[in-house]
Amino acid sequence: MRFVIVIVALLAGLLATPLYSADMPVVSEHSLAQAPAAVTLNGKPLFYVRHRALSLMPRERAALISERLVRLARSPLVSPADVHAVEAETVTDIIAGDTLILTVTDDDARAEGKTRHELVQSYLDVIRKALEDYHNDYSVQSLIKGAGLTIAATILLALLLLIIKRSYPVVRNTIESWSGTRIRDLKIQSFEIVSAGRITQVILSAVRWIRILAVFLLVCVYLLSVLSFFPWTRRFAPLLLHYLTNPLVTAVKAVADYLPNLFFIAVIVVIAYFISRLMKVIIGEIGKGTISIPGFYPEWAEPTYKICRFLVIAFAVTVAFPYLPGSESPAFKGISIFLGVLFSLGSTSAVANVVAGIIITYMRAYHIGDRIKVGDTVGDVVEKNLLITRLRTIKNVDVTIPNSLLLSSHVLNYSSSAQEYGLILNTSVTIGYDTPWRQVHELLISAARRTEHVLELPEPFILQTALNDFYVTYELNAYTDKPNRMANLYSQLHQNIQDTFNEAGVEIMSPHYSQLRDGNTVTVPEQFRPAGYVPPSFRVSKTDD
Repeated sequence: MRFVIVIVALLAGLLATPLYSADMPVVSEHSLAQAPAAVTLNGKPLFYVRHRALSLMPRERAALISERLVRLARSPLVSPADVHAVEAETVTDIIAGDTLILTVTDDDARAEGKTRHELVQSYLDVIRKALEDYHNDYSVQSLIKGAGLTIAATILLALLLLIIKRSYPVVRNTIESWSGTRIRDLKIQSFEIVSAGRITQVILSAVRWIRILAVFLLVCVYLLSVLSFFPWTRRFAPLLLHYLTNPLVTAVKAVADYLPNLFFIAVIVVIAYFISRLMKVIIGEIGKGTISIPGFYPEWAEPTYKICRFLVIAFAVTVAFPYLPGSESPAFKGISIFLGVLFSLGSTSAVANVVAGIIITYMRAYHIGDRIKVGDTVGDVVEKNLLITRLRTIKNVDVTIPNSLLLSSHVLNYSSSAQEYGLILNTSVTIGYDTPWRQVHELLISAARRTEHVLELPEPFILQTALNDFYVTYELNAYTDKPNRMANLYSQLHQNIQDTFNEAGVEIMSPHYSQLRDGNTVTVPEQFRPAGYVPPSFRVSKTDD
């Protein structure tokens, strides 16, 4: 029912639209006054006045005659038989009772190509017939007939709308039940082009629109019929029909006139489509490694295809633009300029990020899954596009970094050489001079070999980086091919260093020697101390005076 309400509202708006349009040609007042004017009754043209009489222009004469005919038609005292002609020497008056309807002159007869007598007789026949039709149209019998036809049309419309409403769910359920049985997947061998569910949805959408169109047409036919049943609204029926058919006729004519341009645009679209498909095939094979180009890496294939596809589309749009409907209109050009300025002012940062994304892609600074460090942020690359790069830290925090920021700062990539050369994990300890350095090397290498995912080859190695005042700085370097587990590996490595040094009874400390060192308990945990360990006492020696 809501479809009916909406359609009736639209049609009411159409009827309320003025007949004048800004696109209509402008006619001067003088030419309009000299043009033939129609004499009408109840909206029906009876005849045309083509010549002036005295100071009255044709339009003024026609309006005056029409006004008199309306008064005569509405008067119950005047019948069509009362209309007769009164001859004079140079003119003939057509009157009804005491009312003058019009005066016919020889100039009127010459304008119509008839004699005055013939023209008067034709006017008499037309006026009598019009008055008779008017009386019949406004008779009680005619109004009762119109009301009856309106009731019948309303009942018929309600029945048809009810049938559509009741049948639509049945049709919809039937089509849905056909999915997978009568409606099957559209395939080429094992490749599925369109699924049965998708085809079903398209058919259901078509049925839904057919239902709306059927309701619209029924309501239009109903309104046209009802308007024609009553004399007061009969003149609106052709107007409504004009409003309904004129847009369709105009659209069909516009489409027919636009077909050459449409064909040209279709050719451009087809050429651009096949060029894009050809590029996708070739660049796809480059990405798979089937086609090898020196200096072109496989990971460049996808971004290169996107850039080339964008250029092809931009070129196709540029070529097809002059052939688009309304492209030469000032409004279309104004919108184009406005969008261009808006894009230029509002997308400076976006364009900078896009350019940076392209440069970073061809720099091969990192890939998806690499562990990198940007500024103070360390994480794995989970997304990379033309605008941003997204990192996921070891705390599962996603950090979004604009590509322009990446391009302007240094990026540490822990994964780029890990598989081929191995990533070196390094940590430092400080041991006193009282522990032999060879023993410290053995303990550190042993701790590295105990750590999971530390490679046997290349072997871990030790660097003595400093000989300080009270201790030596030892740096342990160990290789791994698991850069994404750096945090866990460092933790395990530090644990193993503690265990190996404790097992060997070597204190991990930086002693600042003083004479009060005796008497302190060693820093080795209790479970690693020798059995019966007792902290040494202070040693005081006596000196001879």
